Amino acid sequence: MPGTSGERGPSPEAFPKIRNTKSEIRNCCPPLFPFMVRLVNNAVRMDYSHTNPLVSAQAVGRWLAAIPQPIAITGGTGFVGSHVVETLCAAGIEPRVLVRNPAEPRWIDGAPVVWIEGDLDNRDALSRLVAGAGTVLHLAGVVRAAREADFDHGNRRGTANVVSALEEVAPTARLVHVSSLAAAGPSPDPSGIGPEAEPAPISFYGRSKLAAEFEVRARGDDAWWTIVRPPAIYGPRDTDVLEFFRMASRGIVVLPGGERWLTVVWVGDVVRSILSAAVKDPGGIYHLGELDPVTLDELIATLCEAGGVKARVLRVPPAVVSGAGAVGSVLQRLGWRRLPLTADKTRELLARHWSARTVQSMHALGVDGLMPFAGGAATAWAWYRDRGWLR
Repeated sequence: MPGTSGERGPSPEAFPKIRNTKSEIRNCCPPLFPFMVRLVNNAVRMDYSHTNPLVSAQAVGRWLAAIPQPIAITGGTGFVGSHVVETLCAAGIEPRVLVRNPAEPRWIDGAPVVWIEGDLDNRDALSRLVAGAGTVLHLAGVVRAAREADFDHGNRRGTANVVSALEEVAPTARLVHVSSLAAAGPSPDPSGIGPEAEPAPISFYGRSKLAAEFEVRARGDDAWWTIVRPPAIYGPRDTDVLEFFRMASRGIVVLPGGERWLTVVWVGDVVRSILSAAVKDPGGIYHLGELDPVTLDELIATLCEAGGVKARVLRVPPAVVSGAGAVGSVLQRLGWRRLPLTADKTRELLARHWSARTVQSMHALGVDGLMPFAGGAATAWAWYRDRGWLR
Protein backbone atom coordinates (compact mmCIF):
# COMPACT_ATOMS: atom_id res chain seq x y z
CA MET A 1 0.00 0.00 0.00
CA PRO A 2 2.50 2.63 -1.07
CA GLY A 3 1.48 6.24 -1.51
CA THR A 4 1.52 8.95 -4.18
CA SER A 5 -0.72 10.99 -4.07
CA GLY A 6 -1.18 6.74 -2.13
CA GLU A 7 -1.07 3.07 -2.53
CA ARG A 8 4.13 -7.31 3.68
CA GLY A 9 6.88 -12.21 6.47
CA PRO A 10 9.06 -13.23 9.12
CA SER A 11 8.01 -13.44 12.73
CA PRO A 12 7.84 -10.02 14.42
CA GLU A 13 9.89 -11.42 17.30
CA ALA A 14 12.90 -11.35 14.99
CA PHE A 15 12.74 -7.57 14.65
CA PRO A 16 12.74 -4.53 16.93
CA LYS A 17 9.55 -4.12 18.96
CA ILE A 18 6.85 -2.20 17.12
CA ARG A 19 5.51 0.52 19.36
CA ASN A 20 2.21 2.38 19.55
CA THR A 21 0.02 -0.59 18.70
CA LYS A 22 -3.70 -0.42 19.32
CA SER A 23 -3.45 -2.43 22.54
CA GLU A 24 -0.76 -0.10 23.89
CA ILE A 25 -2.88 2.93 23.05
CA ARG A 26 -5.73 1.41 25.04
CA ASN A 27 -3.49 0.46 27.95
CA CYS A 28 -1.79 3.82 28.30
CA CYS A 29 -4.95 5.92 28.03
CA PRO A 30 -8.11 3.74 28.01
CA PRO A 31 -10.63 6.55 28.62
CA LEU A 32 -9.10 8.83 26.00
CA PHE A 33 -9.58 6.73 22.89
CA PRO A 34 -13.41 6.55 22.81
CA PHE A 35 -13.65 10.13 24.10
CA MET A 36 -11.46 11.31 21.22
CA VAL A 37 -13.69 9.50 18.73
CA ARG A 38 -16.84 11.14 20.14
CA LEU A 39 -15.15 14.54 20.23
CA VAL A 40 -14.17 14.40 16.57
CA ASN A 41 -17.45 12.92 15.37
CA ASN A 42 -19.48 15.53 17.26
CA ALA A 43 -17.30 18.48 16.23
CA VAL A 44 -18.76 21.51 14.48
CA ARG A 45 -18.95 20.63 10.80
CA MET A 46 -16.59 22.88 8.89
CA ASP A 47 -14.94 21.87 5.65
CA TYR A 48 -11.31 22.70 5.05
CA SER A 49 -10.55 25.72 2.88
CA HIS A 50 -8.00 28.48 2.43
CA THR A 51 -9.58 30.25 5.39
CA ASN A 52 -9.72 27.07 7.47
CA PRO A 53 -6.80 24.88 6.31
CA LEU A 54 -6.09 21.41 7.62
CA VAL A 55 -2.55 22.60 8.44
CA SER A 56 -2.52 26.11 9.82
CA ALA A 57 -0.06 28.71 8.59
CA GLN A 58 1.23 29.03 12.16
CA ALA A 59 2.13 25.33 12.26
CA VAL A 60 4.54 25.75 9.35
CA GLY A 61 5.46 29.40 9.80
CA ARG A 62 9.17 28.80 10.32
CA TRP A 63 9.41 27.04 6.95
CA LEU A 64 7.15 29.41 5.04
CA ALA A 65 9.30 32.34 6.07
CA ALA A 66 12.33 30.69 4.47
CA ILE A 67 10.80 29.34 1.24
CA PRO A 68 11.89 31.37 -1.81
CA GLN A 69 8.93 32.85 -3.66
CA PRO A 70 7.03 32.89 -5.97
CA ILE A 71 5.83 29.33 -5.32
CA ALA A 72 4.52 27.24 -8.22
CA ILE A 73 2.59 24.01 -7.75
CA THR A 74 1.58 21.10 -9.94
CA GLY A 75 -1.17 18.83 -8.64
CA GLY A 76 -2.55 21.67 -6.56
CA THR A 77 -6.18 20.69 -7.07
CA GLY A 78 -5.69 17.11 -5.87
CA PHE A 79 -5.85 15.37 -2.51
CA VAL A 80 -2.49 16.41 -1.03
CA GLY A 81 -1.87 19.43 -3.24
CA SER A 82 -5.11 21.15 -2.31
CA HIS A 83 -4.16 21.04 1.38
CA VAL A 84 -0.74 22.51 0.53
CA VAL A 85 -2.36 25.31 -1.46
CA GLU A 86 -4.79 26.16 1.34
CA THR A 87 -1.99 26.37 3.91
CA LEU A 88 -0.03 28.71 1.65
CA CYS A 89 -3.06 30.90 0.99
CA ALA A 90 -3.86 31.07 4.70
CA ALA A 91 -0.36 32.50 5.18
CA GLY A 92 -1.02 35.24 2.63
CA ILE A 93 0.97 33.56 -0.13
CA GLU A 94 -0.55 33.54 -3.61
CA PRO A 95 0.82 30.42 -5.32
CA ARG A 96 0.72 29.70 -9.01
CA VAL A 97 -1.28 26.54 -9.64
CA LEU A 98 -1.26 24.46 -12.81
CA VAL A 99 -4.83 23.44 -13.68
CA ARG A 100 -6.39 21.79 -16.72
CA ASN A 101 -9.58 23.83 -16.44
CA PRO A 102 -9.78 26.87 -14.13
CA ALA A 103 -13.58 26.49 -14.18
CA GLU A 104 -13.17 23.16 -12.36
CA PRO A 105 -10.76 23.90 -9.48
CA ARG A 106 -12.07 20.99 -7.39
CA TRP A 107 -11.11 21.41 -3.72
CA ILE A 108 -9.58 24.88 -3.98
CA ASP A 109 -12.49 26.72 -5.53
CA GLY A 110 -12.32 30.34 -4.41
CA ALA A 111 -8.75 30.16 -3.20
CA PRO A 112 -6.63 33.24 -3.98
CA VAL A 113 -4.22 31.63 -6.43
CA VAL A 114 -2.80 32.44 -9.85
CA TRP A 115 -4.23 29.90 -12.28
CA ILE A 116 -1.96 28.63 -15.03
CA GLU A 117 -4.12 26.73 -17.49
CA GLY A 118 -2.50 23.61 -18.90
CA ASP A 119 -1.07 20.23 -17.97
CA LEU A 120 2.26 18.44 -17.79
CA ASP A 121 2.31 17.98 -21.58
CA ASN A 122 1.92 21.70 -22.25
CA ARG A 123 5.44 23.13 -22.44
CA ASP A 124 4.20 26.71 -22.77
CA ALA A 125 2.01 26.38 -19.67
CA LEU A 126 4.87 24.88 -17.67
CA SER A 127 7.16 27.72 -18.71
CA ARG A 128 4.58 30.27 -17.53
CA LEU A 129 4.11 28.30 -14.31
CA VAL A 130 7.77 28.25 -13.29
CA ALA A 131 9.14 31.41 -14.92
CA GLY A 132 10.93 33.39 -12.21
CA ALA A 133 9.71 31.02 -9.51
CA GLY A 134 11.73 30.62 -6.34
CA THR A 135 10.25 27.21 -5.46
CA VAL A 136 8.37 24.57 -7.43
CA LEU A 137 6.35 21.90 -5.61
CA HIS A 138 5.73 19.04 -8.05
CA LEU A 139 2.86 16.84 -6.85
CA ALA A 140 1.07 16.02 -10.11
CA GLY A 141 1.16 12.50 -11.46
CA VAL A 142 -0.78 9.41 -12.47
CA VAL A 143 -1.79 6.87 -9.81
CA ARG A 144 -4.13 4.76 -11.98
CA ALA A 145 -3.64 3.78 -15.60
CA ALA A 146 -4.48 0.93 -17.93
CA ARG A 147 -0.99 0.47 -19.35
CA GLU A 148 2.61 0.85 -18.25
CA ALA A 149 3.12 3.42 -21.00
CA ASP A 150 0.39 5.58 -19.46
CA PHE A 151 2.14 5.58 -16.07
CA ASP A 152 5.42 6.44 -17.75
CA HIS A 153 3.84 9.26 -19.71
CA GLY A 154 2.13 10.84 -16.72
CA ASN A 155 4.92 10.41 -14.18
CA ARG A 156 8.34 10.19 -15.85
CA ARG A 157 7.65 12.25 -18.96
CA GLY A 158 5.54 14.79 -17.08
CA THR A 159 8.35 15.27 -14.56
CA ALA A 160 10.90 15.55 -17.36
CA ASN A 161 8.83 18.38 -18.84
CA VAL A 162 8.80 20.20 -15.49
CA VAL A 163 12.57 19.83 -15.19
CA SER A 164 13.06 21.04 -18.77
CA ALA A 165 10.96 24.14 -18.08
CA LEU A 166 13.02 24.87 -14.99
CA GLU A 167 16.26 24.62 -16.92
CA GLU A 168 14.95 27.05 -19.50
CA VAL A 169 13.28 29.78 -17.42
CA ALA A 170 14.04 29.15 -13.73
CA PRO A 171 17.39 27.34 -13.37
CA THR A 172 17.92 28.50 -9.79
CA ALA A 173 14.46 27.55 -8.53
CA ARG A 174 14.13 24.94 -5.81
CA LEU A 175 12.29 21.78 -6.84
CA VAL A 176 10.51 19.57 -4.31
CA HIS A 177 9.44 16.37 -6.03
CA VAL A 178 6.71 14.33 -4.32
CA SER A 179 7.41 10.73 -5.24
CA SER A 180 6.13 7.58 -3.52
CA LEU A 181 7.34 4.68 -1.39
CA ALA A 182 6.37 2.62 -4.43
CA ALA A 183 9.51 3.98 -6.11
CA ALA A 184 11.64 2.29 -3.47
CA GLY A 185 9.61 -0.90 -3.46
CA PRO A 186 8.54 -3.05 -0.51
CA SER A 187 10.86 -3.72 2.41
CA PRO A 188 12.47 -7.16 2.82
CA ASP A 189 11.31 -7.22 6.46
CA PRO A 190 8.77 -5.48 8.72
CA SER A 191 11.25 -2.95 10.13
CA GLY A 192 11.09 -0.93 6.93
CA ILE A 193 13.18 0.26 4.01
CA GLY A 194 15.27 3.43 4.24
CA PRO A 195 15.89 6.04 1.54
CA GLU A 196 19.49 4.86 1.15
CA ALA A 197 18.41 1.37 0.01
CA GLU A 198 18.69 0.36 -3.63
CA PRO A 199 15.22 0.91 -5.15
CA ALA A 200 13.35 -2.19 -6.32
CA PRO A 201 9.83 -1.17 -7.43
CA ILE A 202 7.42 -3.98 -8.24
CA SER A 203 4.63 -2.18 -10.11
CA PHE A 204 4.25 -0.10 -13.25
CA TYR A 205 3.37 2.80 -10.99
CA GLY A 206 6.44 2.34 -8.81
CA ARG A 207 8.78 2.06 -11.77
CA SER A 208 7.35 5.21 -13.32
CA LYS A 209 7.79 7.12 -10.05
CA LEU A 210 11.40 5.96 -9.79
CA ALA A 211 12.00 7.00 -13.39
CA ALA A 212 10.55 10.41 -12.49
CA GLU A 213 13.06 10.65 -9.62
CA PHE A 214 15.88 10.03 -12.08
CA GLU A 215 14.61 12.93 -14.20
CA VAL A 216 14.75 15.17 -11.13
CA ARG A 217 18.22 14.01 -10.14
CA ALA A 218 19.41 14.64 -13.70
CA ARG A 219 19.27 18.35 -12.91
CA GLY A 220 22.77 17.77 -11.58
CA ASP A 221 24.68 18.74 -8.48
CA ASP A 222 24.49 22.46 -9.25
CA ALA A 223 20.67 22.52 -9.26
CA TRP A 224 18.44 22.52 -6.17
CA TRP A 225 16.18 19.50 -5.80
CA THR A 226 14.85 17.26 -3.06
CA ILE A 227 12.59 14.20 -3.10
CA VAL A 228 10.01 13.00 -0.58
CA ARG A 229 8.53 9.50 -0.66
CA PRO A 230 5.26 9.17 1.25
CA PRO A 231 3.69 5.75 1.88
CA ALA A 232 -0.10 5.28 1.86
CA ILE A 233 -1.57 8.72 2.65
CA TYR A 234 -4.93 9.02 4.38
CA GLY A 235 -7.15 11.83 5.56
CA PRO A 236 -9.88 14.20 4.33
CA ARG A 237 -10.31 14.14 0.53
CA ASP A 238 -8.48 10.83 0.05
CA THR A 239 -10.22 8.25 -2.13
CA ASP A 240 -7.70 5.38 -1.96
CA VAL A 241 -7.41 4.43 1.72
CA LEU A 242 -11.10 5.39 1.77
CA GLU A 243 -11.79 1.92 0.38
CA PHE A 244 -10.80 0.39 3.74
CA PHE A 245 -13.06 2.84 5.57
CA ARG A 246 -15.86 1.94 3.18
CA MET A 247 -15.49 -1.80 3.75
CA ALA A 248 -15.38 -1.26 7.52
CA SER A 249 -18.56 0.80 7.38
CA ARG A 250 -20.28 -2.11 5.61
CA GLY A 251 -19.15 -4.59 8.23
CA ILE A 252 -16.78 -6.76 6.16
CA VAL A 253 -13.14 -5.94 5.38
CA VAL A 254 -11.66 -8.11 2.65
CA LEU A 255 -7.92 -8.66 3.04
CA PRO A 256 -5.44 -10.94 1.29
CA GLY A 257 -4.34 -13.92 3.37
CA GLY A 258 -1.09 -13.69 5.32
CA GLU A 259 0.47 -11.16 7.67
CA ARG A 260 1.33 -7.77 6.18
CA TRP A 261 3.17 -4.78 7.62
CA LEU A 262 2.90 -1.21 6.47
CA THR A 263 3.64 2.42 7.16
CA VAL A 264 0.98 5.08 6.73
CA VAL A 265 0.99 8.86 6.99
CA TRP A 266 -1.59 11.54 7.80
CA VAL A 267 -2.05 14.01 4.95
CA GLY A 268 -1.33 16.96 7.28
CA ASP A 269 2.08 15.48 8.09
CA VAL A 270 2.79 15.18 4.36
CA VAL A 271 1.93 18.86 3.91
CA ARG A 272 4.35 19.80 6.69
CA SER A 273 7.05 17.57 5.24
CA ILE A 274 6.77 19.06 1.75
CA LEU A 275 7.11 22.60 3.05
CA SER A 276 10.00 21.64 5.31
CA ALA A 277 11.78 19.89 2.44
CA ALA A 278 11.72 23.15 0.50
CA VAL A 279 14.12 24.77 2.97
CA LYS A 280 16.46 21.84 3.70
CA ASP A 281 19.80 21.16 2.05
CA PRO A 282 19.38 20.09 -1.59
CA GLY A 283 19.90 16.57 -2.84
CA GLY A 284 18.02 14.78 -0.07
CA ILE A 285 15.60 11.87 -0.32
CA TYR A 286 13.20 11.51 2.60
CA HIS A 287 10.89 8.67 3.60
CA LEU A 288 7.73 10.02 5.20
CA GLY A 289 5.31 8.42 7.61
CA GLU A 290 4.64 7.24 11.13
CA LEU A 291 7.76 6.17 12.99
CA ASP A 292 6.64 2.58 13.65
CA PRO A 293 5.24 0.15 11.09
CA VAL A 294 2.13 -1.80 12.07
CA THR A 295 0.41 -4.90 10.80
CA LEU A 296 -2.51 -4.48 8.46
CA ASP A 297 -4.69 -6.27 11.02
CA GLU A 298 -3.76 -3.73 13.71
CA LEU A 299 -4.48 -0.90 11.30
CA ILE A 300 -7.93 -2.23 10.45
CA ALA A 301 -8.78 -2.81 14.12
CA THR A 302 -7.81 0.78 14.97
CA LEU A 303 -9.71 2.10 11.95
CA CYS A 304 -12.89 0.29 13.05
CA GLU A 305 -12.63 1.49 16.63
CA ALA A 306 -12.00 5.05 15.48
CA GLY A 307 -15.22 4.95 13.50
CA GLY A 308 -17.22 3.19 16.19
CA VAL A 309 -17.98 0.27 13.86
CA LYS A 310 -17.60 -3.49 14.06
CA ALA A 311 -16.38 -5.38 11.03
CA ARG A 312 -15.43 -8.93 10.25
CA VAL A 313 -12.19 -9.60 8.36
CA LEU A 314 -12.62 -11.90 5.39
CA ARG A 315 -9.37 -13.54 4.23
CA VAL A 316 -9.02 -14.04 0.51
CA PRO A 317 -6.36 -16.25 -1.11
CA PRO A 318 -3.75 -14.20 -3.01
CA ALA A 319 -4.66 -16.01 -6.24
CA VAL A 320 -8.23 -14.71 -5.96
CA VAL A 321 -6.95 -11.18 -5.35
CA SER A 322 -4.74 -11.45 -8.44
CA GLY A 323 -7.69 -12.65 -10.49
CA ALA A 324 -9.83 -9.74 -9.33
CA GLY A 325 -7.02 -7.36 -10.25
CA ALA A 326 -6.81 -8.85 -13.74
CA VAL A 327 -10.54 -8.34 -14.22
CA GLY A 328 -10.18 -4.76 -12.97
CA SER A 329 -7.49 -4.07 -15.55
CA VAL A 330 -9.72 -5.37 -18.35
CA LEU A 331 -12.59 -3.16 -17.18
CA GLN A 332 -10.22 -0.21 -16.97
CA ARG A 333 -9.18 -0.71 -20.59
CA LEU A 334 -12.87 -0.73 -21.49
CA GLY A 335 -13.26 2.72 -19.98
CA TRP A 336 -14.20 2.12 -16.34
CA ARG A 337 -12.70 4.74 -14.02
CA ARG A 338 -11.42 4.76 -10.45
CA LEU A 339 -11.44 1.02 -9.98
CA PRO A 340 -10.00 0.15 -6.55
CA LEU A 341 -8.25 -2.98 -7.81
CA THR A 342 -6.23 -3.52 -10.98
CA ALA A 343 -3.41 -5.91 -11.82
CA ASP A 344 -0.86 -3.23 -11.00
CA LYS A 345 -2.48 -2.37 -7.66
CA THR A 346 -2.73 -6.08 -6.89
CA ARG A 347 1.04 -6.46 -7.17
CA GLU A 348 1.39 -3.76 -4.55
CA LEU A 349 -1.39 -5.06 -2.31
CA LEU A 350 0.11 -8.56 -2.15
CA ALA A 351 3.57 -7.37 -1.11
CA ARG A 352 4.16 -8.29 2.53
CA HIS A 353 6.08 -5.28 3.85
CA TRP A 354 5.08 -1.81 2.67
CA SER A 355 6.94 -0.46 5.66
CA ALA A 356 9.40 2.41 5.66
CA ARG A 357 12.17 3.46 8.00
CA THR A 358 11.19 7.06 8.62
CA VAL A 359 12.77 8.13 11.93
CA GLN A 360 15.88 9.72 10.44
CA SER A 361 13.96 11.42 7.63
CA MET A 362 11.28 12.94 9.84
CA HIS A 363 13.93 14.08 12.33
CA ALA A 364 15.98 15.67 9.54
CA LEU A 365 12.89 17.47 8.27
CA GLY A 366 12.05 18.66 11.76
CA VAL A 367 8.52 17.27 11.46
CA ASP A 368 7.55 16.04 14.90
CA GLY A 369 4.27 15.46 16.71
CA LEU A 370 3.03 13.14 13.98
CA MET A 371 -0.67 12.36 13.93
CA PRO A 372 -1.27 8.86 15.37
CA PHE A 373 -3.45 6.70 13.17
CA ALA A 374 -6.16 6.51 15.84
CA GLY A 375 -6.66 10.28 15.83
CA GLY A 376 -6.27 10.68 12.09
CA ALA A 377 -8.72 7.89 11.35
CA ALA A 378 -11.30 9.43 13.69
CA THR A 379 -10.95 12.76 11.90
CA ALA A 380 -11.22 11.06 8.51
CA TRP A 381 -14.38 9.18 9.57
CA ALA A 382 -15.98 12.46 10.67
CA TRP A 383 -15.10 14.18 7.40
CA TYR A 384 -16.29 11.31 5.22
CA ARG A 385 -19.56 11.09 7.13
CA ASP A 386 -20.10 14.82 7.02
CA ARG A 387 -19.81 14.77 3.23
CA GLY A 388 -22.02 11.70 2.91
CA TRP A 389 -19.24 9.47 1.61
CA LEU A 390 -19.76 7.04 4.49
CA ARG A 391 -22.59 6.30 6.84
